[in-house]
Amino acid sequence: MSKSISYKKSLVERLKNPKEAAAYLNASLEDDDLRVFLVALRDVAEAHGGVSSLAKETDLNRESLYRTLSLHGNPTIMNLFLMLDALGLEINIKAAI
Repeated sequence: MSKSISYKKSLVERLKNPKEAAAYLNASLEDDDLRVFLVALRDVAEAHGGVSSLAKETDLNRESLYRTLSLHGNPTIMNLFLMLDALGLEINIKAAI
């Protein structure tokens, strides 16, 4: 019997690809609960070396980033842009109609 790969390991591996990460984050934004986006962003950060690595790349406090990317987090727009830039991602705005 072959061993199966855990969902989390498989997800982290896929999220190393910037296009997969962008699609994952966009899908998370479709949920009415914006906390889903924060969890997704933390998954993407994990795929790119973890929150500690992200903190170093953004010059943001590691503990603060852990809180920001928690279910109760509330990132500032500047911190969000810093994190996305460090992950090789960007935000695009489109008309809601």
